[in-house]
This record gives sequence, C-alpha cells and structure tokens, in this order.
Amino acid sequence: MGWTAKMDTRARLLLREPLVHFLIAGFFIFLLSAWRGEAADPESRRITITEAQVARLSANWEMTWRRPPQPREIDALIRDYIKEEVYYREAKRLGLDEDDTVIRRRLRSKMEYLASAQVENAQADDTTLQAWLDKYPARFDRDVTYSFDQIYLGDKRRDQAAAILTALEADSADWAAQSESISLPNSLESAPRGAVERQFGPAFASSIAKLPSDMWSGPVESGFGMHLVRVRNQEIPQKVKLADVRQAVENDWRSATLKQREAKAYQALLDGYTIQILKP
Repeated sequence: MGWTAKMDTRARLLLREPLVHFLIAGFFIFLLSAWRGEAADPESRRITITEAQVARLSANWEMTWRRPPQPREIDALIRDYIKEEVYYREAKRLGLDEDDTVIRRRLRSKMEYLASAQVENAQADDTTLQAWLDKYPARFDRDVTYSFDQIYLGDKRRDQAAAILTALEADSADWAAQSESISLPNSLESAPRGAVERQFGPAFASSIAKLPSDMWSGPVESGFGMHLVRVRNQEIPQKVKLADVRQAVENDWRSATLKQREAKAYQALLDGYTIQILKP
C-alpha cells in the first residue's frame, strides 16, 4: 500500500472517532460566533504556562513520588496540563458545564468546602472568648468540682437510653437499679475534675461540664461505655483567667458555634440574590 493510501485510510479512521467530532463541532461553533460578529477574547485561545504553574506541577509530583521529577517528566506534566486546559476550554465553549447535575454538585461541594474552611479558621477576638469563658467557666477550670449520679449502660443498652430517660423523668427514685454492674461509683460528691478524669476518662469529664444541672442527660461516653448522668452541683473555686486557657476556650467556641457561623455565611451569600419561585 502506498503512502497516500495509508494516509487516506488513517484519515478515515480518525474521522470515525467521537472525540474528533466533538472538537470539530467546537471549532465550527467558534467560526459561527466569529461570523456573527460576536466578541471573541483572543486570550481564550492563548495558553501560557508560567513558572509558578511548572513549580506547582513539580511539587505535586514530588509529593506523590517522593522525589523531584526529571526534565522529561516535567515536559510530560506540562503536556498533560495543556491537554487538560484545551479540553476544559472547549467543553466550556460547547456549554457542557451547563445544566449538568454532576458538575453542579461538584461545584457546590467545592464551594461548601471553601466556605467551611474559611469558617473553621475564623479567629475570635478576646472579647468574644472572654464572654464564652464567662458563660461556661466550668469547662475550663481544672479545680472545678462535680457532684453527680451516673447510670452505666455499657454498649449493649445504648439503644435503650431514650426509654430509660423517659422513665427517669417520671420517677427517679430507683435510678440506681437501672445501672449495669461496673467497678465505678454510682455517685460522686464534690469530686475534683482530675479525679473524674482518672475514674471515667477526660472525654467524660469534658462532657459533663456541658450538661444541664439537676436532670438526667446522655448518653455520655467514658472509657468503659455509655452512661446517663445527672449533675447535681458544680463548684468553681476561683475565676479562670482567659490567658491561661485561651486555646481551649477558642477550640470550644469554634466547635460549638460552627453550624451557626456556617449558616450565617451562607445567608450572607443568599442575601445577594433575588429569588423567584414559580410553582405549577
């Protein structure tokens, strides 16, 4: 077969490729726009690979392969980036990003991630943190003491917690009979936080600091399993200084107000739109 015949066969095979049809369609749309006199941004047909982009591609490679890329590997990274950019721009020109559920959800996820990251990294000023510390001092004072009762549920009765709480609201006279057997006291009187941590674990001590007083709450997790807890009293012997517990207060404030701040950030975006709903 001669060279011309080979080229002819190769061209026919190439024209059968769907991707070629896709690119040809994009090219004709571009020509049609030019013929109609629609403005065409010359920069949209220019791809410039900057030193910063090359450095970023190289850094990503090094993070994956634990070594710097060789010159030929950098060239391959650049070619792949150009290919991605060409396909991306042509897809945009053809409007393939419009009314696509997958793309819409992906973009929403990215926006929610960016918004959440911004909210999570928000810095509270000393006035805000001091107000939070004044509102919840027992969460941060190491010398606070607790008087409380606990019902040990273990893991097997976790699903029964709501029913037990309802029964306790009606009659808590025999509450100790609801507890599974365990080598922990059912009640503690004026126990320092350190003692509570040693017996039940730090997570348990942190949790009961946030519980309301004089009512059964839970379940609360300890190193042994799940508990229902009634905090009868908590005493703070001295006023905590913000400078001594600032990081703990900020972490607690950030965690407790995260959903509220996310909702506020979304509302700020929503307020910039006019919403019209036409129901059938």
